[in-house]
Amino acid sequence: MPKVGILGSLVWDLIYGRDPMAPPVEEWGGIAYALSSLDSSVAPGWEIVPLIKVGRDLAPRAQEFLRSLSRLTPGARCVEVPAPNNRVVLHYQSNERRTERMSGGVPAWTWAELGPMVRDLDAIYVNFISGFELALGTAQALRQGFRGPIYVDVHSLLLGMQHDGVRVLRPLANAEAWFACFDVVQLNEDEMHQLSTDPHALSAQALDAGVSLLVVTLGARGAAYVAASGFDGWGPEAAAEQLAVRAALISPGQVDALDPTGCGDVFGAAAFARLLAGDSVEGALRHATTLAARNAAFRGAGGLTRHLRGELVTP
Repeated sequence: MPKVGILGSLVWDLIYGRDPMAPPVEEWGGIAYALSSLDSSVAPGWEIVPLIKVGRDLAPRAQEFLRSLSRLTPGARCVEVPAPNNRVVLHYQSNERRTERMSGGVPAWTWAELGPMVRDLDAIYVNFISGFELALGTAQALRQGFRGPIYVDVHSLLLGMQHDGVRVLRPLANAEAWFACFDVVQLNEDEMHQLSTDPHALSAQALDAGVSLLVVTLGARGAAYVAASGFDGWGPEAAAEQLAVRAALISPGQVDALDPTGCGDVFGAAAFARLLAGDSVEGALRHATTLAARNAAFRGAGGLTRHLRGELVTP
């Protein structure tokens, strides 16, 4: 069976202000949203392989969460490390604005650790949840040692961390070298502006580095993309169709926003799953916007897979 690896961090979230009338909420966050989205969107026959380190303090809970997913490869587990798991405190000022403070000690992957784990994979989804999952050298080794498609959500790669753990946007050094490690790059609007004040120049830089598809999520306004010449996914029909470089806006459908947490993670995993299934770029991104909107109407990652599939989930 074809296998897609998913690399990121399981984070234990403490969330304030998401509902001003409710007390703070504790729940799984981070890669849990992308795992749920992949689980609901991968094509029949695909299996999901977690490439996730988890602290010893939360390892049993992490395994319990994995058991709630249906498309994981048999026997799949997180890699337990002798360090406190990453935890994040989120304070929402609005649906799309929040402050974030992180603690924990889950270490980055080295290529010596990662190389044997990706040998049998067909594709890899990378989400920089902590921003410290991979150093640039490890990402370059992954690109050189793995020839399948790699999708990245740069996310916290563009966040620095102050002495008190508060995350703040920062410039990304060697952005072009980072881009060259991935086939599809996803970032949000704030991250795009952090990289460049000129979206056209940023798109050209990404495509020149070898990126096939650059996606910018725009919250309730949907998503924009720039696709390289000849790229329209990995389906058999797409490979035969030679297209020019193109850009477009994917408008969302109805968005009854309740909880914005994890929408970008759901979007990226869903888009990659459908590109691997053979969907066109626009088809995959429309599916992704639909699932992101569906995620916004649901609280937390527990039961999220079933909700994204359109099944009734009771609290």
